[in-house]
Parts: sequence; structure tokens; C-alpha cells
Amino acid sequence: MTRIIRNIILAPLFVALAIPAALSQVTRVTIESTHSQRNCCVNVYEYDYVDVPPQFPGGDRAMVNFINKTRVYPYEAYKKHIHGRVMCSFIVNTDGSICNVSVVKGANPLLDKEAVRIIKEMPAWKAGKLGGETVPVRCFLPIPFRL
Repeated sequence: MTRIIRNIILAPLFVALAIPAALSQVTRVTIESTHSQRNCCVNVYEYDYVDVPPQFPGGDRAMVNFINKTRVYPYEAYKKHIHGRVMCSFIVNTDGSICNVSVVKGANPLLDKEAVRIIKEMPAWKAGKLGGETVPVRCFLPIPFRL
């Protein structure tokens, strides 16, 4: 009898603890829209929680090549021997386009600005999927700047 009562009491507790973990897989984000004057809110999934993560066209090696070809070291940063790694966040939309590019951890404002420019110039990615449907996914990408 006490086992049944214990299960009745503990079951809702386990469900209550599982709900925040499930909700952390989805983030509500305001998407900057270039097609209209207003912004809209959509559910964005975290990279680790989708079945098929977004992918740069050609894979990781192609992405590294793109970054290396596109990166222009800011002259002032070069003169002052400023280097570092800029951690950026961005969303890959269901059509593969990139939006909401931001700096999560910057190295220097000059390098941060260049890292954001590089990501904004990226071609459309292969969109992420969850349950067979394409979904917007938040990604993180470090952009290194070495002298």
C-alpha cells in the first residue's frame, strides 16, 4: 500500500522535473525579418536536440575554407597585434538562410565585427531536421583570428 502511495506522490514530481528539461530544447527567439518591417517570434531548436543538425554546404572542411577565404584581418587589429577567437551564435532557418548573428564571447570589437560579417556572408546551409521536418536551429561557431 505504501508503495502505491509513494508512486502516486512521486510520479507527478518526475513529470514536473522532466518538463523544464524538455522545454530547454526549444528557445523562443525574435527573428529579424528582411522581407518586412516587423519581427516575428518562432521556436528555435538547440543544435544538440535535433535529429539532423544543420550543415554548411560541402561540410566542415568547406566551411573552414570559406572562413579562411572570406576573413579579412582588420588593419587596426593587425597593427596592434590583436588576436583571439570570437564565439558567434546564429540561427539556420528552415530554408537554410542565416539570421540573428550575434557575438557570444568577443575578442575585440574589430575582430567581433569581422566575425559577424563572415557569418552573414555564408551561403545557405542545409537546414536541420527534427522528426523529419525542417526546423530553425541555433548554432555556435568560433571564428579564430591569428597573426
